[in-house]
This record gives sequence, C-alpha cells and structure tokens, in this order.
Amino acid sequence: MNGKPTARLTEITLPEFASPTEMPSLDPGLYKTRFQSFLKRLSDAGLDVAVIYADREHAASLSWLTGFDPRFEEAALVVKPGNDPVLLTGPENQGTAQAAPLEMDVRLFPPMGLLGQDRSRTPALGKLLADAGIARGIAVGVCGWKYFSPDEHSDPLSWIEIPAYMVDTLRQLVGETGRVFNAGTLFMDAENGLRATTSIDELARFEFAACHTSDAVKRVIHGTRPGMREFAAAQALQPISLPLSCHPMFSTGDRAWLGLLSPTSKIIERGDAVTTAYGVQGALNCRAGWMVESAGDLPHGIQDYIKILVAPYFEAIAEWLETIDVGIEGGRLDQIIRNRLGDPFFGIKLNPGHLIHLDEWMNTPITPGSTTKLRSGMAFQVDVIPTTGGAYFTTNIEDGIALLDETGRAEFSEKYPTAMARINQRRAFMGDTLGIHLKASCLPFSNIAGWLPPFWLSPGQAMTLR
Repeated sequence: MNGKPTARLTEITLPEFASPTEMPSLDPGLYKTRFQSFLKRLSDAGLDVAVIYADREHAASLSWLTGFDPRFEEAALVVKPGNDPVLLTGPENQGTAQAAPLEMDVRLFPPMGLLGQDRSRTPALGKLLADAGIARGIAVGVCGWKYFSPDEHSDPLSWIEIPAYMVDTLRQLVGETGRVFNAGTLFMDAENGLRATTSIDELARFEFAACHTSDAVKRVIHGTRPGMREFAAAQALQPISLPLSCHPMFSTGDRAWLGLLSPTSKIIERGDAVTTAYGVQGALNCRAGWMVESAGDLPHGIQDYIKILVAPYFEAIAEWLETIDVGIEGGRLDQIIRNRLGDPFFGIKLNPGHLIHLDEWMNTPITPGSTTKLRSGMAFQVDVIPTTGGAYFTTNIEDGIALLDETGRAEFSEKYPTAMARINQRRAFMGDTLGIHLKASCLPFSNIAGWLPPFWLSPGQAMTLR
C-alpha cells in the first residue's frame, strides 16, 4: 500500500455469507500421531518425563494432545517414553477422560476435584507420580499454559506456573541430582511449538467456529439500540454452545473504556461508546465503536473521530492483511503497525496479531525485530487494539485468518470445498468492496472479515479504501 490508498466511510452491503451447520470432525487416529510427535520432541529436548498440567481455563495443550480437557477440575498427564501415559483427574472427570481418543491410564486424585468432595481415600501424590515414572535424578519438563523469557527472570526455566503442590512434589521426587523445569516451549513456541501450526482438519473446525462467532458479533451490531439493557443486546450472540475460549464481552458508556467486561443490566444510551467480543475454541471476533448514526452525534470535540483514529487504523490493518504471507518475517508485520500507529495517541500496547488455537492467544511471532518466518498452517487473530485513553475511545477489527501454501490450499479445497467457497467469497468481498487484496496464502475465516462500521446505528456504513 505504501500509504497511497486512503480510508473513508462508505455505504456498503455486507454479504450474507453462509454459516455451516455440521462441524468437521477429527480422526481419532490423529491423537496417536500427535503423541508420537510429542515423544520425539521430548527426546530431542533431553527430557526423561513430561508433566502436562491443565485446568478449565488452561487446557489447550492437554486437549490438543489427548482430546480430553477437564471440566470443573484440574488434571495432569505424566508422559514417560516406553510407559502408558498416566492421567490424574478429580472424580468428575474420570468418565470423560476414559472417553478420550488417546488411550491413557486414568487414575483418581481427589484433591484435583472441588472443595467439599470426599477426600478420605486420597492416595499420596508422590506415590502416584513415582508409579507414573518420576524418579530421582531425572529431567522433568512441565508444560502448563505459558513459559518465561530472560527478560523476566535470570533463570526462566525455573519459573513454573502450575500449582506449587505439584511442583514441590516433583522436585522432592527427582532430588538434588534431578531437575524440574518449564518445558512449555514444546507446545507453545511461536515458531516451532507443536501447536504453532494447525492441521487441515482442525483449521476447518476453526473456520466453522469463526462463522458462528462472526455472525454473533454482526447480530449484536445490527440489533443493539438505545434504551435496551446490555443483557438484551448480548442475547443476539445466540451461542450454539461451542466451548468458550474467553468470557463473552459487551459493555457501553464509561464501562466500555475498561475493556474485557461482560454485559450488565445497564440501559444503553445514544452516544455511548460500545464494544463487544465473542470467542470460542479456534475463533474470536471483536468490534468497537459508538452508539450513534453519524459523526455529528459524537461527543463534543471528537467529530473528527474517523479522520483521527478510524481511518489510519483501518489503513494499518489493511496493509497488515495485504502483507501477511507464508515465509515473511513476523517483525515485518510488527513494523507496519509501528509505522502506521506508532504515535502514542493510538496507545498500541499488545503485539499486533497473534497465533490463535484452542486458546484465544497461544503466542505470537509478531514482535519487534522478529525474524521468525510465518509458516503454512499457522492460524492468526488480527488483534490490534488502540487504547487512546481519551475522548476518542477506540476502534477495533478482530478476525481470524489462516495461512496455507499452495499444497495446503489444494488439500483444504479437496476435503472442505464448501468452506473454501466461503473463504473465496470473503476474499472477493474484501478485494472488490473493501479494497483489501489478500495474498493467495491468506484465508479469511470470519463472515465479517475486514468490516468496520464505526457508528452502530448506521451499520450500512463501513470503512473502505479508495
């Protein structure tokens, strides 16, 4: 783009892209393949045993590996090459764990359950772990939901974010001659982690999820009116009960500035700032704007909201979308946002875009100076959020995309032709109507891809490039 096309508010028609009713399935044999890949990573890292911890909020790596994620409780999987993997759960997940596609030795550890449940037959955690393969002198890698860098601690591998009772017991068992350290990179490294790229079948599931989250956000924008309560407006999300990756968000007025808040019984007023987001495993969509019909209805002093904030933001996102491609370095995308929105006014604090998976934010290769090359199979959340901190509030486009090379696109098209047809329709809308021309490798998953209506009482007006 090189700064030439400029953004403007235009009367457009957002097409009614079809939403699928049948979610693509994963072959149970896929989990055996993933487990073998994990065993190889374990060996390459010089680890004797891995302990993979999960709870309801942080289950993506365990779920990816086994097909099981704990409900209500914690769980821990002990993986020692040559042994059957041992899964510890509380009482409520004994049944669901047995139904997992990966065969595991499921054992009960009641303290992983909820308070007030029977603890009278609690086995010693040390014995459970020792029986599963934890022994003196070995190297144990712990995989939770994050890892740390030298910027955060002089010995980042020693920082382990799972519960202390588990870490303390592991360290007692391996003794002074052994080591227990953070091995989250095995799953979550932004370049080479096992979850940094996604299989064709799982990408198809992400596209299915994105259809529903994006349609939900579109319904909220079209259906919200002054005089409604926030709860009533949020009912337009109409969830189909896909597992959430974050809580549903909707807020107006002064609360909207705070971000991340859920709806309340507040009555929506004309002139309110407004924002909403809805995320499930594999997809999230978010939009923000004003509960007005036009710039003339905005609060005093920000009638230039489009010129000052929305237009430069849209131009930046358009260049980001037009640039992303298999093989480019993450630092290049980061620099686009810094060049376009580097002024402190915009308040860009988070990384401009990140990998999305079963968890809403897995990691990101898009950082200052990053030389990590983006790969086929990576799924991204376009996630660049201005936080002006002043009267201009914010604006926001958050949509999901995936990168697939020519071979990957051919496989996706063959297995999921109707999904690829939707993707191509979105690409055409973005190019022909919005003026955003994507590389062949960039697959938009959202039914509102690139659509930014700043004034929610005029959703027929959205930003385009001329």
